[in-house]
Amino acid sequence: MPAPITRGDNPLRDSDDRRLNRIAGPSALVIFGVTGDLARKKLLPAVYDLANRGLLPPGFALVGFARRDWEDQDFAQVVHDAVEQNARTEFREETWQQLAQGIRFVQGTFDDPDAYARLRETVDTLDRERGTMGNHAFYLSIPPKAFDVVAQQLLQSGLVDENSDGDRWRRVVIEKPFGHDLESARELNDSLEAAFPSDSIFRIDHYLGKETVQNILALRFANELYEPIWNRNHIDHVQITMAEDIGVGGRAGYYDGVGAARDVIQNHLLQLLALTAMEEPISLSAEHLRAEKEKVLEAVVLPEDLSKATARGQYAGGWQGGEKVTGFLDEDGMDPQSKTETYAAIKLEIDTRRWAGVPFYVRTGKRLGRRVTEIAVVFKEAPTHLFSRGQSSDLSQNALVIRVQPDEGVTLRFGSKVPGNGTHVRDVTMDFGYGHAFTEASPEAYERLILDVLLGDPPLFPRHEEVELSWRILDPIEKYWASLDEPLEQYESGSWGPASADALLAQDGRVWRRP
Repeated sequence: MPAPITRGDNPLRDSDDRRLNRIAGPSALVIFGVTGDLARKKLLPAVYDLANRGLLPPGFALVGFARRDWEDQDFAQVVHDAVEQNARTEFREETWQQLAQGIRFVQGTFDDPDAYARLRETVDTLDRERGTMGNHAFYLSIPPKAFDVVAQQLLQSGLVDENSDGDRWRRVVIEKPFGHDLESARELNDSLEAAFPSDSIFRIDHYLGKETVQNILALRFANELYEPIWNRNHIDHVQITMAEDIGVGGRAGYYDGVGAARDVIQNHLLQLLALTAMEEPISLSAEHLRAEKEKVLEAVVLPEDLSKATARGQYAGGWQGGEKVTGFLDEDGMDPQSKTETYAAIKLEIDTRRWAGVPFYVRTGKRLGRRVTEIAVVFKEAPTHLFSRGQSSDLSQNALVIRVQPDEGVTLRFGSKVPGNGTHVRDVTMDFGYGHAFTEASPEAYERLILDVLLGDPPLFPRHEEVELSWRILDPIEKYWASLDEPLEQYESGSWGPASADALLAQDGRVWRRP
């Protein structure tokens, strides 16, 4: 079991991460949209991996819901193929046979009451035969526009009724996006809460399941080294980057009208910002973690002049990785007049005593130089009166870089004397990588998150207050961009974004870090 996070001899109250070694109790997972990529590539393999690690009960049941005209054995074969192609643990016949005994399929459309009657009959039978005891989680791996109708049908069919003594539970899981603005996010929350209690709604942000993201808390609060300097007195600025080296591909229909800011900044990057900037929570419980994240999001302020605090663009056609690639406006199914951004950068400030005057720069984009997500905490320049300009010309600001993906770890950049007779100081790095430091394999994000749902342990799931606060930050920016009657700036595929993004930092005397 991982060591508790402590302060001196005092455990941080919720002293260990109970989710990691707890086995889920009797339960069934119902996945709507099991024919989609997310289910095949992530959810179904994650369920098998959990079973293979011994973290699911022997009587666990998996139910698929989709329009396909399948029997139970057809769906079982789909699960088997997905496991063989995408599971992270070795295939074991014993595990598979135990899991396969609880696999069922229900055919139907999202708005068909008869299909929900068949689903209820199926889970009732599983309760009797597999001992799932009425504990059902409904995973909505479906387009957001269908959330409302599925929630209503689950309620009307009696599938979400809970008994009065609280011995059984019903939970619902939804994937982002959680609305497309503040108003739609509130409407979505209202429709979900009409069917489920608020503490039974799990909003999945798979980034929060990544090992490195969770390690932010340990890095900050389990070490005396960082927390004393984690403030405006020592930190110059923070850069949070999520770069992709791919285009929109077959997602043109979804992506047009959504854009980089709504797709990534509103959820992933603002969550990373909140974890980076939050105060120490009272404990690691969901309630206390969320309280501190909400305080950060509530304290975020936008600069008055959004023309100088934001940048956006669209990737142009060209060459990337030795291959000729298509520009955004030329992608199949894309409106050639689209003003949807594939790159977005925003300067934010946090109006608290700890962070006053420290800018947080967040950026995301497609068709950039490489795939990488990182948080770079850049410290103020050290006084260099001992060293002449020539002696320290290769020395830059100290930086602590938390690498979220793909090479998970932490890098510390600092100055060191170059060996030799002279005195010359330049940058060096100390590097920590999960793959080198630990023999234990990190659980995949969806493994951790699905297990959390089944355990009813929600510290990694944003609640609706966090979602609404994030939209309060982004809505004014989207409104400002919508008011601009001009084509979007184009940037070369394989580059690091439009020139306006460089100008955003240059006006503050700073430059983007090159990952």
